[in-house]
Amino acid sequence: MKTIGLLGGMSWESTTDYYRLINETVKKELGGLHSAKCILYSVDFEEIEKYQFANQWDESARVLGDACRSLERAGADYIVICTNTMHKIVDQIQAQVKIPIIHIADVTAQELKRQKIDRVGLLGTKFTMEEDFYKNRLIEKGIDVIIPNHDDCEKISAIIYDELCLGQINEDSKQFYLKVVDELHQQGAQGVILGCTEIGELIQQKDTTVPLFDTTRIHAVKAAEMAIDK
Repeated sequence: MKTIGLLGGMSWESTTDYYRLINETVKKELGGLHSAKCILYSVDFEEIEKYQFANQWDESARVLGDACRSLERAGADYIVICTNTMHKIVDQIQAQVKIPIIHIADVTAQELKRQKIDRVGLLGTKFTMEEDFYKNRLIEKGIDVIIPNHDDCEKISAIIYDELCLGQINEDSKQFYLKVVDELHQQGAQGVILGCTEIGELIQQKDTTVPLFDTTRIHAVKAAEMAIDK
């Protein structure tokens, strides 16, 4: 079994989901008392969040690069960055380590293609929704991406930072997200990507008939399958 390097803490609430999903997948596939071989480096999200909003992405790359080098030295075979937004600097981080980083947008695109989805809505932080670093990974694979209007993007992002990253689940926020999901579907989205690792705490597939693609689950399951060479 390969050893998974988890770069977490952004936020720690979603990192716990990664750990659970990875181990559930290994247990399902291998049975018995099997569990995943993982190494976790959890950063202080307060520091990273300040760099994000100060547009100091090079500083974020320095911190996360240091963390990934620690995972590499500790024996990780590959790295999973447990957040969508910080894939904005994945190339800078990858340049600092020899082991591969499994890109969350790439494995999500694989799942979309498997389900024959070629037009999808995207929810996430304002960085993920409005900048090109994430959307382009999908577009390059033949998937058209729709995002909410600017005001809705701002509100979606604020809910992530002010509520979900603090472990707060509010019904009004849930209903707002579901409204946006319906609007994206009406604009032609065949499904909607939950492109922030905390969103799955707020809305799940049981809440809507629109297909949802939870990047936390997709990323974590892929990481587990790679560990057992599935």
